[in-house]
Amino acid sequence: MITHLVLDGVLEGALGLGIDVVDTAAGFADDLRLRQRVVSVDGDPVRSGTGRDIAVTNRIPLVGNEFGPGDVLVLPGPSAASASRVRALLARPDTLRAIDLIRDAAANGATVAASCSATFVLAAAGLLAGREATTTWWLAPLFTRMHPDITVRADRMVVDGGSVLTAGAAFAHADLVLALLARLSGPDLAHRVARYLVLDARMSQSRYMVLEHLRASDPTLRAVEQHVTTHLHRQLTLTELASAAAVSPRTLTRRTHEHLGITPTEFVHRLRVGHAATLLTTTRDPIDAVAAAVGYADPAAFRRIYRRHTGETPTTTRSRANHQASERISSPVVDGASVIDRTPRSITGRSRRR
Repeated sequence: MITHLVLDGVLEGALGLGIDVVDTAAGFADDLRLRQRVVSVDGDPVRSGTGRDIAVTNRIPLVGNEFGPGDVLVLPGPSAASASRVRALLARPDTLRAIDLIRDAAANGATVAASCSATFVLAAAGLLAGREATTTWWLAPLFTRMHPDITVRADRMVVDGGSVLTAGAAFAHADLVLALLARLSGPDLAHRVARYLVLDARMSQSRYMVLEHLRASDPTLRAVEQHVTTHLHRQLTLTELASAAAVSPRTLTRRTHEHLGITPTEFVHRLRVGHAATLLTTTRDPIDAVAAAVGYADPAAFRRIYRRHTGETPTTTRSRANHQASERISSPVVDGASVIDRTPRSITGRSRRR
């Protein structure tokens, strides 16, 4: 069974995505492992991040021995967009009870997964020690400071650590649940569900990092971003970038590390790759021309850097964008019927139709 454990402040979009992904899969496959429920640690409804009540199916507090091998416990992230809110989340009584529950469920053999700010809860439970993990990209530096024993892969959408999985920002929860589906019922079903819900396969969250958020976090980064964008077509030195931001190279290096957890060079690559992804999906320019337009004279180096930051090749990005565009202009067909004729079952297994 797949159990969605919700905490106060849960992001409704992430929770809804997770439920709908599993619900759609259950409509395609008669698999008892795809049964699902939404629960809280104490059996009481929780209040979402937007202030609405979220009903749960359990009436009594959960205990860890309810879970075992084959069970999945997944946590959508609560609303916690800053360091102070993350620390407040981790100090709450419901979170402390959830940490104990998660630890016991994992010890009993259950698979545990979390996205967004809920990854901090997994880390607090000790399940990520010595492992790789991902988290919400703008909280990655905080995650690294709080848990230096965990290798943070902020560029990754999902990190599969075997018995423990983590995912990035809120809507990466869909990618997380698709990864769980692939494990439970096979990659073919996960792909089928993704096509039905028009969810693209996204290996990296780098290209989705909101530069406006990064710029607003520090005026130095804002100045560097503006300078890089203006001079995107040519090489830029650390000294030039620091001068554009009116700081020393050492200060620039410190600022990028504090706010982003990366070096100035990696920040520049991230900006270039983001612009390249836009060109690849919105123009028909040859890939070598795209590389030159964003400052890479060596197409091979561009391909290598692009793949490192996005998890896919430039060709794959373009092909996927073209494929999605073609699918959106026609109703996909599943087993000889348009998907609009398909009615996935609800959480209880009954048809949604009345």
